[in-house]
Amino acid sequence: MPRFLAVYTMKPEDFARFRSLPKSEQDAIDAVGVKEWAAWEERNAAAILDRGGMVGKTTRITKDGVTDAANPFCGYLVIEAETAKAAALLFRDHPHITVFPGDGVDIMPFVT
Repeated sequence: MPRFLAVYTMKPEDFARFRSLPKSEQDAIDAVGVKEWAAWEERNAAAILDRGGMVGKTTRITKDGVTDAANPFCGYLVIEAETAKAAALLFRDHPHITVFPGDGVDIMPFVT
């Protein structure tokens, strides 16, 4: 079955807005979101090959050297599905976009 990389994205300004909330509000959102995230993973366990994880700040390496960089990536996982659309539909109710301030999930097929 085809494998796909699912990359969680979040705009820096949305993350900053979330972190500017009072700690009690952040904790309340986290309490709901973590529970719903675990339920989502349980519902979709058969499709998840690698639970991946959340990621932090980016360091970019180019022919010119090493620098700090910015991108919207904040986490990933690896799934399998019949098609890219089927893979994408797994995320339509994901708490990354329904509870947390994530703006999307990018789905990319592995080609090698």
